Amino acid sequence: MTAEAITVLGLGNLGRALAETFVRGGHPVAVWNRSEGKAAGLAATVAASAAEAVAAGDLVVVALLDHQAAQQVLRDVDVRGKALVNLTSGTPDDARELAAWAEAQGAGYLHGAVYAVPQTIGTGASSIIYSGSEPVSARKSLALLGKVTYLGADAGRASGYDVAILAGMYGLLGGFLHAAALARANGIGVAELTPLLASWLTDLQPALTTFAAEIDASSYGNGESSLAMNQSGLATLIRAAQAQGVPFAGLDAVKALVDRQVDSGRGQESLARAVESFGPVSQGLAGGQDEDRH
Repeated sequence: MTAEAITVLGLGNLGRALAETFVRGGHPVAVWNRSEGKAAGLAATVAASAAEAVAAGDLVVVALLDHQAAQQVLRDVDVRGKALVNLTSGTPDDARELAAWAEAQGAGYLHGAVYAVPQTIGTGASSIIYSGSEPVSARKSLALLGKVTYLGADAGRASGYDVAILAGMYGLLGGFLHAAALARANGIGVAELTPLLASWLTDLQPALTTFAAEIDASSYGNGESSLAMNQSGLATLIRAAQAQGVPFAGLDAVKALVDRQVDSGRGQESLARAVESFGPVSQGLAGGQDEDRH
């Protein structure tokens, strides 16, 4: 059987790694990038335009800067009969918008998010989540890219996962950078601190699992790690950080979430209840349950 022809639009770090992986997998690959130099040394056909590149492939993988760039490039080409896989970052609504457009054009659409550094694409260290067209998700060539998880027909679902995961990641990175600043303020090497910090964060995983169950059930009666206790701890930590000249607005923001719940009389309930401080959106997702339920 002839290997599926694949097109990759965008040759940034991710796009080039994708193209190289498909080439190693024995697929004929056509590529396009606004800056032609990005294709140097790549064993693929370099198309003169995005339209030419799309015409050459049955599976079209998009890895551009942002949603606006992907939208602009795709809407200027003929995608009829193509299987589109968009790995460009965006919001859930961005994904749904392009999925609806692709369907109207007679194309299949799958939206994905990649969790890997470029050099691990195509290995077991690469994970990719997808949602959208199930037939497109079943393309065997996509399995070349790493561990694949299909999340269902809603094209926006993968982006919903992605924005939540990335928010958690940046929150963690912000916390790490603040920890590093506090360590330096106390004459502690950050490399010396990091193993202890990583060990403690790993030990927190069971607590996160418990919090997740409480949030999904909107049931916060387990006060083992109560809001009031954490409110006190946060106040002490904020005071210590200020005294050492390294305050962090992220801590203030977390305390504000906790304060809102304590002020409403929920201080003895689980810290997980602080999620309700994000307002009507999170409360709506919990099924519209109100304060009287808890």
